[in-house]
Amino acid sequence: MIVAMMVIMNQNEESIPMEVEDVMDKELVPIEENAEVQEKLDEIEKINLENEYSPKEREWLTSGPFQIDRSEYVLGEKIFLRINGISYDEKGQIVFLRPLNSSHYSVYWTIPFDGAERPAFNYYLEPQLSKSKGYCSVDDFVGDWRVVFRGTEYPNLEFKITEDVLPGEEDSYESVC
Repeated sequence: MIVAMMVIMNQNEESIPMEVEDVMDKELVPIEENAEVQEKLDEIEKINLENEYSPKEREWLTSGPFQIDRSEYVLGEKIFLRINGISYDEKGQIVFLRPLNSSHYSVYWTIPFDGAERPAFNYYLEPQLSKSKGYCSVDDFVGDWRVVFRGTEYPNLEFKITEDVLPGEEDSYESVC
């Protein structure tokens, strides 16, 4: 019965002739770009050449089960923290200290850890300006930072944030206060 219905349906369809354009012998002509578009493309290429950026190689600075991926960052780069192999009985805090001057630091961010709950995890941190937190300009971030592991005997890690800004992130680091 299904076969009979399909035959009837096929007989009721009208044959629609299709026109196919022969493009095999035709030459493809590129669309002309207007001067304004070309000028913008040239400007973008010039900016890209001026701001040629490639991140530093990962170095993996290590202190016990804690690692950060580089010793130097530019503003706008994320700091990658890798934690692997925390003992079951290890518990504490990972504290990122930002420089206040050549001899004093202030707590920027604290990350708790507990080996009984999670022996391994990853964390990304990107220092950002914040009027409400009092981080008003790039001066609040530029300099030598420390990572301290409270509750452990692991040595501190140190890294530097330079005054350079990741291309495309310039607006994110204009003074907010």
